[in-house]
Amino acid sequence: MTRRSQRIAVTAMAGLAAAGLAACSSSSSSNSSSGSTPVHGGTLKIVAASGPDHIDTVPAYYTADYILERGYARQLLTYPTVPDPSLSSAGWSKDTTPVPDVATTVPTTSNGGVSKDGKTYTFHLKQGVDWNTSPPRQVVAADFVREFKAFCNPVSPVGNPLYYQATIAGLKQYCSAEAAYFANKKHAPTAANIANFQNTHSISGVTAVSPSTLQFKLVSPASDFLYMLAMPFTSARPVEYDKYVPNSLQLDQHTISDGPYQITSYVPSRSITMSKNPAWKKSTDPNRNQYVSQVQVTMGVSDAQTQFNDMKAGQYDLVLDTGLVPSEIPTLESTHDPKFRAWPGSNTLPYMVFNLRSPNNGGAMGKLAVRQAIEYGVNKVAVQKVVGGPTVAKILNTAIPPGNVGFENYNDYPSNNSQGDSSKCKSMLASAGYKNGLSVNYLYPNDSVNKAIFEAIQASLRSCGVNLNGKPESGSTFFVDLGNAPANAKAGVWDMAQPGWFPDWFGNNGRTVISPLFQTNCTLNTSNYGCYNSPKLDSLISKAESATSTSQAGSLWGQADHNVMGNAVIVPLLSQQLLIYSSGNVQQAGTSAIVYQPNVGGPDITNVWLKNG
Repeated sequence: MTRRSQRIAVTAMAGLAAAGLAACSSSSSSNSSSGSTPVHGGTLKIVAASGPDHIDTVPAYYTADYILERGYARQLLTYPTVPDPSLSSAGWSKDTTPVPDVATTVPTTSNGGVSKDGKTYTFHLKQGVDWNTSPPRQVVAADFVREFKAFCNPVSPVGNPLYYQATIAGLKQYCSAEAAYFANKKHAPTAANIANFQNTHSISGVTAVSPSTLQFKLVSPASDFLYMLAMPFTSARPVEYDKYVPNSLQLDQHTISDGPYQITSYVPSRSITMSKNPAWKKSTDPNRNQYVSQVQVTMGVSDAQTQFNDMKAGQYDLVLDTGLVPSEIPTLESTHDPKFRAWPGSNTLPYMVFNLRSPNNGGAMGKLAVRQAIEYGVNKVAVQKVVGGPTVAKILNTAIPPGNVGFENYNDYPSNNSQGDSSKCKSMLASAGYKNGLSVNYLYPNDSVNKAIFEAIQASLRSCGVNLNGKPESGSTFFVDLGNAPANAKAGVWDMAQPGWFPDWFGNNGRTVISPLFQTNCTLNTSNYGCYNSPKLDSLISKAESATSTSQAGSLWGQADHNVMGNAVIVPLLSQQLLIYSSGNVQQAGTSAIVYQPNVGGPDITNVWLKNG
């Protein structure tokens, strides 16, 4: 998931392992709850350092966004939240397999939803899925078409266009036409102009055949297309949004919901209140519930220890965007605290990315030898220690993390058992023309866990002459600034940064790491933060995406990984477990602790209740 800009990409939390893995903390095998009957009512209180970076579903690509979107945005397909997947190896598979949401069924060749050539997908929409308008209005096929037309708007385009432009017929051409239209200074990117372009142009591969029938035509067969349609990018978009500039405060404060909750108050950087959506019907939505009466998000509490103490005291129930404070983990594990869970990880969280276009230090970040010197200089063991040690996070040396298609266990930059090789770092910098070292602007999220990670990296690189000037940013703006590569990267606003990434889906997921992070895409809202541009890599990606077997694709993705690491585009650091702690008031079916929803990247707020609700 950015989920990041980044699915994504939560700052100090981690992702899920491949299907078949089981939860591995000492507390996770004994959390069955005696109270399995849901309780209705109460306010679910969530604490956040900075909260979501987007409310609009088109650009939203951050775990904090996804957690909240689960309540107010629905897609054609989605994922169920299994009550306790750790109890069964089949649980992960069920949790990561798309199921119908607004669609009546998952299309297949056998049910006629997918054409024999694999290039046409037809969806039929459920009746009774309504917007919370006055009066309520049926969600129709045109609402989904509208979302895809918003993908390439000139103000805040979709978080990851590459998945869709490579698969949906006509989308790339549509986006090019929209870019050309707004390149003309006569066409200001106003709400009216954006809506006018989108309403007078069409995408050949996305058609509302009728109000209840939606059809996609693909460039070529794509066995992972259904996973793309389960991403929140593809949510239905109401016609009312034509009145607002995409991703504007006006839109954020006038959201329309087709989910179980609706945003009733949004004060940026301070609070979000979600209340029950009276237009939502459980009969149309087997994947979500409406147990709590209200969800209250409080933003601005950036210290992880403070968040933990407040949850322990019952002031808050869940955390939105900050990792669990590492010093508390040993006690939680040894006492088998039922409110604590550690889920296996398959992610690149965190990693360091180089701004290849920065003009600073004579364009140092664009020089391979400088980047490779830093690869050798980083003490990954120190970073691992900061987040809780080897039981919480595994050291990573590749772009593709373990558990994903294309992973190979190799290390191009061995450095004293991952503790850093300062002498090699120094000598390589000197050979590159930096015998006196260099000073680097380093961007990172400003929560306490990410700050500690930054300080560990800063200390290890200082010994070889690389001085990191920390530039902490709120999580709500960090990924926005990274994704604004056309402006910020070229201007040298930052030289290196500390994002994180975990795959957008699991199973058939070869394209969910290499494509979004490294395929040529230096445009607004990109997740190729450093603007890496390699025709060779782009060719490997194209071949891998059209491979006819998983083994063939895996080999090509592996070659792509070697291309990325050979060119030192990033410094992989860790693959972390996801650590979740909740207040004692939170319940979920079959467990007294929160279950991790892998494709959300965190807890599912629509499937929890409060004991004293």
